[in-house]
Amino acid sequence: MIVARVWAGKRYAVLGLARSGAATVRALVAAGAEVVAWDSDESKRKGLAGVEMSDLDTLDLAGFDALVVSPGVPLNTHPLAAKARAVGVPIVGDIELFAQARAELPPHKVVGITGTNGKSTTTALVRHICEVAGLPVLMGGNIGLPILGQEPLPEGGVYVLELSSYQIDLTETLDCDVAVLLNVTPDHLDRYDGFEAYAASKARLFAMQSAEHNAIVGTGDAASLKITGEIGGRATQLDAADVTDQSRWPALQGPHNAQNAAAAVAVARALGIANDVIEQALASFTGLPHRMERVATLNGVTWYDDSKATNPESTAPALAAFPRVHWIVGGRAKGDDLDACMVHLSHVARAYTIGEAGPRFAALLRSHVPVAEVETLERAVKLAAQEAERGEVVLLSPAAASFDQFRDYEHRGRAFREAVEALA
Repeated sequence: MIVARVWAGKRYAVLGLARSGAATVRALVAAGAEVVAWDSDESKRKGLAGVEMSDLDTLDLAGFDALVVSPGVPLNTHPLAAKARAVGVPIVGDIELFAQARAELPPHKVVGITGTNGKSTTTALVRHICEVAGLPVLMGGNIGLPILGQEPLPEGGVYVLELSSYQIDLTETLDCDVAVLLNVTPDHLDRYDGFEAYAASKARLFAMQSAEHNAIVGTGDAASLKITGEIGGRATQLDAADVTDQSRWPALQGPHNAQNAAAAVAVARALGIANDVIEQALASFTGLPHRMERVATLNGVTWYDDSKATNPESTAPALAAFPRVHWIVGGRAKGDDLDACMVHLSHVARAYTIGEAGPRFAALLRSHVPVAEVETLERAVKLAAQEAERGEVVLLSPAAASFDQFRDYEHRGRAFREAVEALA
């Protein structure tokens, strides 16, 4: 695990003991810190040695060096956050603790990647390019294993971090050698005082950087363009139009992956990786689970799992990637519209709406495409199997969160795969 002497003798309150929270507690205890922790789930409070378990709502936070919370804790509404602020206790996350530990790690570089959409694929692609180049590399943050739970890299290593706005909000000193903003579109607005505040959260990734470090910014939306102007001359602007031939990269099809590839190429060049190595890595990249993942081809119909598309902006490129789509859409909506998807409805043969958002999405789509309100994923799969014709695609790309019917998008994706496999 990653530990730092700077934590020794300090007092930390830790809220949330899922994977990253548990890894944080272990790292702090190993470094000699005093830790009081809590999770409302009793099962998560077991198996952590050297830590005091106490309901933090009843605790006097005065005298603690920091309150460490998981990114899922809403800083704008959670009473414990207000309580910490009232007594001047910093509120941080595990990424900030990693930033504090960097001075004690072997010489390395950090790549931080954020954006409303595409950051997981881009993060995984950058890691893959580094692996092909023979660099020691690990991936963490909003993807993969908790960063503090992983073993430190040897000298010359590259830490590639996917960073959500929530994680950036909990970070103060992460100076990325290469920082990337792919795009900014409306999302998570229940956690922010409007879209501008959400965009400002993303922009903080650059504000934490030293002036000599690399900033890479997409140019496909107004908010990102504005941030590019604020950064000034050190910003490298991404233009997906520069990627003219994706045919050599099987797992990087569609316009959204053109930008992801362009971003990864820019990062790799900033790290000094040769162009022939970059091209080899782009061609051998296999993609991410639940992100435009091909599940099966049955009777000439290809089934794709894009369960990670949890908002319309993320779903739109998937619709654009195929000429004839049977689209499974719905879940817990993050907004009231599907505006980003509407321009691609000429590709949709039929929509199958599921979950809480099913009736709303059906009403939005019915005047444009044939719609079946099927309520559940299993019913959608069965009906699409009956209706899709050879050469067409059945696409689970929900444009909504999964929490109405599933634990998370991964659970939803696995359920889709199981339903498809049951057809064979």
